[in-house]
Amino acid sequence: MTKRFENKVVVITGGSDGIGLATAKLFAIEGAHVYITGRRQELLAEAVQEIGHGAVGVQGDVTNAADVARLYEQIGRAHQKVDVVFANAGKYALVPLEEIDDAHFAATFDANVKGMVFTVQKAMPLMSAGGTIVLNGSIAGSKGFPGQSLYNASKAAVRSFARSWTIDLKERGIRVNVVSPGGTETRLIRSYLDTQPEVEAALNKSVPLGRMAEPNEVARAVLFLASSESSFVAGHELFVDGGVAAV
Repeated sequence: MTKRFENKVVVITGGSDGIGLATAKLFAIEGAHVYITGRRQELLAEAVQEIGHGAVGVQGDVTNAADVARLYEQIGRAHQKVDVVFANAGKYALVPLEEIDDAHFAATFDANVKGMVFTVQKAMPLMSAGGTIVLNGSIAGSKGFPGQSLYNASKAAVRSFARSWTIDLKERGIRVNVVSPGGTETRLIRSYLDTQPEVEAALNKSVPLGRMAEPNEVARAVLFLASSESSFVAGHELFVDGGVAAV
């Protein structure tokens, strides 16, 4: 394992589980000072122990601007900089069009859109040339999956942010890209699929590579986009989906 992120300060929202946790582990192994956020303190503390390497957990909700500001204030006092932001926190909801109400709309767009804005916006005072931002999108932003139009639209907004912020931040030398996973075998998805074997079979059949992604496979893509290895990649959406979006 290389040390591409030696002494870099890396922020990962939603780092208590799934893709966020897998990514935090890899950054830590590669020498980064890792800060993760999560809403549930107990799960956050467990994640910090699992990551090791001096990782720090800061409890908070990305939909709350004050919580996000508090995160960066703590990092600013300790390091005076942020090198990498992985804006990973989000919410998935399966809500048919006829059932959407104000609460559904607010919950999805607050977590996936408003939270993304605060996460990036409030990092800006600590970021400088060479900094990188990776947004967690989804193939749902490019596909018309049924029964989840709110989620699909929120992830399309994430893709749009990467385009706009690439232009907004080009003079500052900060790159922005999107990683867009397909179905990924997180703990929560596995607990659901274990009760729905027919759903898992259909999902795997829909993927050209015949299976879901492992969280580490998405995490490695995030590290590539955050590293100097992708130094001429900006405003890009990298699908990590076994070929679903491309084929």
